[in-house]
Amino acid sequence: MVKLFWAIFKAARPRQWIKNFAVFAALIFSGTLFDSTNQLKAFEGFLLFCIFSSATYLLNDVFDIERDRLHPFKRKRPIASGLIPMPLAIFLSLVLIVIFLPLSYSLSPAFFFAALAYLIMQLFYSAYLKQIILIDVLVIAAGFVLRVYAGVWAIDAHLNVWFLLSVTSFALFLAIGKRRSERTLMESSDFRHRETLLHYPESLLDSLTSMFANSTWLTYAFFAFLQPPIQARRILSTFLGGMELPFIEAKYLMATVPVVLYAVMRYLYIIYEKKEGESPERIILTDKPLLITVILWSVMIIGIIYYLGA
Repeated sequence: MVKLFWAIFKAARPRQWIKNFAVFAALIFSGTLFDSTNQLKAFEGFLLFCIFSSATYLLNDVFDIERDRLHPFKRKRPIASGLIPMPLAIFLSLVLIVIFLPLSYSLSPAFFFAALAYLIMQLFYSAYLKQIILIDVLVIAAGFVLRVYAGVWAIDAHLNVWFLLSVTSFALFLAIGKRRSERTLMESSDFRHRETLLHYPESLLDSLTSMFANSTWLTYAFFAFLQPPIQARRILSTFLGGMELPFIEAKYLMATVPVVLYAVMRYLYIIYEKKEGESPERIILTDKPLLITVILWSVMIIGIIYYLGA
């Protein structure tokens, strides 16, 4: 019994839950990070998406069971290896959805529809859409965007269009990077791969990777630049002995753009030089320079929004 519970927990892919931290983006950028009501709503949204994503992973492994059994690593997954029977995996997935999807409506009707759209999209992705070139990448990116905007709707926040564009570009960059790395792995091994990868020419993947790498940092730069100037009068004035300077009011979020630019460059290095990128959540946790960059960016964002202008 213990072995079965551990297999179920493993099949839920808790490492993938790091993607669901995207739900907290709206909480931070809306300026309500320390609002206890919004904190609770965002946390509830995070937990619900962890549950929904795990439910979709169970179904995905059921759809992919035959292919996974031919893969040198994926064949060890609990469902592919037989530790979890297929009927049990389907039952657990449906139970999670039936119980928790109605609960998401109490958080926010808009959040409910975001969660429902995510579940339907992932179901179609697992069943068919993953086999269609380019559409598969758009669906992966859409899943990330829905997480972010589920967080927006959970707390009824309002963020400008450049926030949406930067999130979309970032999601597409990660999705294309994933396919580019999988293409590299396909060429260096002889086991059976997803047929979709065979239809992705290297030149196309390289072009798309470059395109979305550029759009990621550029749209973020526009987002940072178009934010209202931050008043830093009290902090700087006190620090400078009451001296008034022109940069007391400035768009300090622009200071985070070089950090984002480095993160994009580092991720490109990981894709092309380290031959990784097929698992973004693992890279963020294991690549120290990238992890430090993410932490630095987070500290800068919180410091600028919540402390510099205090």
